[in-house]
Amino acid sequence: MVEHWTPRVVGRVNDQYVKVAKLLGDFVWHAHEDEDELFLVVSGRLRIQLENADDVELGPGQFYVVPRGVRHNPVAEEEVRIVLIETVTTTHTGDVVADGSVSIDQQVGDFS
Repeated sequence: MVEHWTPRVVGRVNDQYVKVAKLLGDFVWHAHEDEDELFLVVSGRLRIQLENADDVELGPGQFYVVPRGVRHNPVAEEEVRIVLIETVTTTHTGDVVADGSVSIDQQVGDFS
């Protein structure tokens, strides 16, 4: 069973990973200093809190790109399924190491 907030790599396009994840609850405030991060909602509703900006609300089929260096916190009041597109060097929790941080190696592991 896949745990919430545990992205899994399902593909690679050039230097970008395509990841899937299930989200529920609050995550952690963080930023990715050198990489943009694309969130595409497949099901549910996702709120992305942004430091110094209005929250972004997304429903199924909608996406948002968090620009590099912007502190953000994804929040899922109910289970949300998403696709992430991130540079292969993007760490899970960016500039923060948290209990829920998942290494890139764990995201790419053998899931057969």
